[in-house]
Amino acid sequence: MLFDSSIRKELARSFGATLVVLVTVVMTMMLIRTLGQASRGSVSPSDVMLVMGFTVLGQLSTILSLSLFIAVVGTLSRMYRDSEMVIWFASGRGLVAFLGPVLRFAWPVLVITAVLSLLVWPWANSQIQELRTRYEQRSDIDRIAPGEFQESSNGSRVFFIDKDTPDNLTGNNIFIATNDGARESVTSARSARITTEGGERIAILSDGQRLETSRDQPGVKISEFKEYGIRIGSAPAGLPQEMAVKTLPTYQLVMKPAPEFMAELGWRLGLALAALNFVVLGLAVASVNPRAARSTSLVFALFAFIVYYNLMTLGQSWVAAGRLGLLPLMASLHGGMFLLAAVILAARHNKWSIRHLLHRQVINP
Repeated sequence: MLFDSSIRKELARSFGATLVVLVTVVMTMMLIRTLGQASRGSVSPSDVMLVMGFTVLGQLSTILSLSLFIAVVGTLSRMYRDSEMVIWFASGRGLVAFLGPVLRFAWPVLVITAVLSLLVWPWANSQIQELRTRYEQRSDIDRIAPGEFQESSNGSRVFFIDKDTPDNLTGNNIFIATNDGARESVTSARSARITTEGGERIAILSDGQRLETSRDQPGVKISEFKEYGIRIGSAPAGLPQEMAVKTLPTYQLVMKPAPEFMAELGWRLGLALAALNFVVLGLAVASVNPRAARSTSLVFALFAFIVYYNLMTLGQSWVAAGRLGLLPLMASLHGGMFLLAAVILAARHNKWSIRHLLHRQVINP
């Protein structure tokens, strides 16, 4: 049918272009953010692209919702501006008649958004958390890069290694400066190797010298050694630490009625419901005022998107704090937004206005 096919083609072109632009912008922002985290030592430099990819994948449900909203508003606004809507209205098509083609185009995007928010979002967060935990739990010797001074995890030691070997368990020309508050020491050795004893990782230094000073005693203690052992941490952990709420699968959130779990469940369900509300709201608010700028409808769409998502964040914090239940939040926010969009759509379809209602009231008192 010409009516359905023409609208869906317009929506597909607009949605595709908007999605490409938004994904590019988000990827650039996430890359800058991840590089900043890597420079602060929160993320391994070798995992920057992985962390960025998982972050963008987790945010893809929001990107799809915004792309769909902009596509609906932008396409219908263009049709208003080019007088195509006048032609369809003159042929007997009301504004509500556009809801069918728009939903037939949008339902695959809505399904993908629901899958991303309920399944992919926690999985992506768990992958990011695992990468960060693995990097934070690495031992002091794992932090060492040949030819660079590296600080230990607690800041009490500084390491330097001139050259390492392919197995990363031995090294040459080792320098270690230690400060535990009461004593300071500088240890140098010709070589070192890593061993594990009783769950502890021990660095065995060979052919070296140790200079030690104490703050409460004058003088420097110098000692030479053939072998000298330094504890550098526990053996690598086999499993990550307990995962955060955002990394838990959705079915586990349903089984745990605690406020913080209900808040996260409400956020995931809200992402799927918001996408549907944006479709109806985009159809309801799309219009063109000849006296206003061409981008007025898009600016309004972005403003509505920001307000809606801020309300979702506020509602999530209220549920987590126990000030509001999950069902009241879903009914008031998402149900209220759907009702508001439906009322606006019905008013524009039937050409209701306050002046028209007042005029009818005056005529029929």
